[in-house]
Amino acid sequence: MASDGPDRRDLLQTAALTAAALGVAPEALAQPAGAPKRPNILVILTDDQGRGDYSAFGTRDIRTPGIDRLCAEGVTFDNFYANSSVCSPSRAALLTGCFPDRVGVPGVIREEHPQDSWGWLWKDATLLPEVLGPAGYHSALIGKWHLGLSSPNTPTDRGFDHFHGFLGDMMDDYWTHRRNGFNFMRQDKQVIDPPGHATDLFTQWACEHLEVRARLDQPFFLYLAYNAPHDPIQPPPEALAKVKQREPDMTDKRARLVALIEHMDDGIRQVLDTLDRTGLAQNTLVVYTSDNGGVLANGANNGPWRSEKGHMYEGGLRVPGAARWPGHIAAGSRTERITLTMDIFGAACEAAGVKPPAGIDALSFLPALRGEADGEAERDRYFVRREGGLAYAGKTIEALRRGDWKILQDSPFAALELYDLAHDPRETTNLAASERQRFGQMAAALRGHVQRGGEVPWQPAHEPGQER
Repeated sequence: MASDGPDRRDLLQTAALTAAALGVAPEALAQPAGAPKRPNILVILTDDQGRGDYSAFGTRDIRTPGIDRLCAEGVTFDNFYANSSVCSPSRAALLTGCFPDRVGVPGVIREEHPQDSWGWLWKDATLLPEVLGPAGYHSALIGKWHLGLSSPNTPTDRGFDHFHGFLGDMMDDYWTHRRNGFNFMRQDKQVIDPPGHATDLFTQWACEHLEVRARLDQPFFLYLAYNAPHDPIQPPPEALAKVKQREPDMTDKRARLVALIEHMDDGIRQVLDTLDRTGLAQNTLVVYTSDNGGVLANGANNGPWRSEKGHMYEGGLRVPGAARWPGHIAAGSRTERITLTMDIFGAACEAAGVKPPAGIDALSFLPALRGEADGEAERDRYFVRREGGLAYAGKTIEALRRGDWKILQDSPFAALELYDLAHDPRETTNLAASERQRFGQMAAALRGHVQRGGEVPWQPAHEPGQER
């Protein structure tokens, strides 16, 4: 059953304790602050949420009023793409504004298992909080990190002023928060072991954080990264019961996933309500998306597109996307702009009025929302995933979209495929044999991106012969 969230008095009391833990003086909390000149930035990232798994998409067996509210009060992206079909690379792209292999993260980081880890966040990469900090922003990450388990690659090592969440790739249980027996939950660098469902914890911490920031005359960047609806699919019993009562003919598998998403959506609703209650909403840019497509075996809905998480077909790369910024983004609008996860970096820099680092790949989507040209139609969109095991053998799979044409290799041992997405959005007809000239041009462009990514190492230095 959906919760109305914590009582405001409880939130205020907890916010004061949170502020004390952050070193914020009590007198600073007692002084209502004027609206900061620069906008606040809130990025909400979900984990493995399918393109069609929210009700504003038109999916009838799911209810997501929180996400739907963002769509109704802002813009819906009809063509939002994750930078990769798996987790770590998309997160690296979001926080650096670069194609992920250019910052050393072409695949999933599993630092606790170095023999099966396929990324290492490049020491010279500049993360978004490091860009926003000199402009006066306070930056916090609540939720999932998945870009390293130890220094120098933890959130507070890489520019975040505050971290409250977990460092790893996933939890084996939403209530115990362990991964292979290890506890990766942290508050800044301190090991913590809080009770409760992870989704509820991240929502609570986000609302408390917003209560604190609302009392300070300082703009903030909050990156709220839920681990839902990543497996294991463990919704609270009351959320599952609600779905089963409403949808008695739904399969158990689908019901569990829907309940997990709806529970997370209620958390998003609470966060939006906190923005309203604290007076922050009007001056806050909110961006919402997912890190990659959904898992079909878990009952995900990726819309009409082919395949799922982990693959280079559209179902693995297309994700939900919405943004709200009152007075800047028209309510109830839509955009066909082909937007990538890394473009959040560009939009955040533009909104904050700061110059992005030289050489990044991100483009702000804000000009397109104002009806201005932003040059996005001319660029190539490149996607990469490196993985181990017998299916990948440490090699990469890639895709490149140029205009409406897309070339991809979905297995390192398969041939390249070519699709015309304008006429074949479901990727049913491979045109590699019939469009030889275009195929050659696209293949050459893809190789160029592979070479460019190869300039940056994707694993830490180690001695020759050292076991990994």
